[in-house]
Amino acid sequence: MRRSLSLVTFLFVLVVSPLVVAAQQTAPAAAASAAADLLAAWNREAKKLIDMAEDFPEDKYNYKPTPEVRSFAEQLQHVAEANVRFAGLARGQAAGGAEHHEAAPKTKAEIVAMLKKSFEDAAAAIQSAGDAGLAQPIKLPTRTITGYGLWTSATINAAEHYGNLVVYYRLNGLVPPTTRAAQERQRQQQQQPPR
Repeated sequence: MRRSLSLVTFLFVLVVSPLVVAAQQTAPAAAASAAADLLAAWNREAKKLIDMAEDFPEDKYNYKPTPEVRSFAEQLQHVAEANVRFAGLARGQAAGGAEHHEAAPKTKAEIVAMLKKSFEDAAAAIQSAGDAGLAQPIKLPTRTITGYGLWTSATINAAEHYGNLVVYYRLNGLVPPTTRAAQERQRQQQQQPPR
């Protein structure tokens, strides 16, 4: 009896243990934290807008599709100022205040630097808050939201301005950097021999 029990145990271990190991190896990786996911989304939008700011010709920075809208440069300044405001709110500063275009940088290099700094400072605020900090309430003049709500709004704002600036590219006969990169990846995949 003891021998048959040992044999059954041996066979069980022989059959089941590889299945357990295989299941562990194919199990999906643990999900990142919500804060890490939010930071990744923020950094993706930051990269797209910074790439545009660095790529767009400086002689077209004052371009406006119509006289009533912001120029390319003013769009980037607006995004940077909004980023600063979002970071301020996240750090407990009061909402409000007018934009400061008259004191804003004027050259492409200054605007790019301002935009980069605003995205970096905001990313630092998201990262330092972490999941616990992002779950905390933030009082706005008309409502209270969490840090997650605030940074989701900020990310959406950046994405909307990216979309606006794609139009500026297209109206100038230019292809946005993200589209060029996607086209290049597709071209390289088409050139690879089939497997």
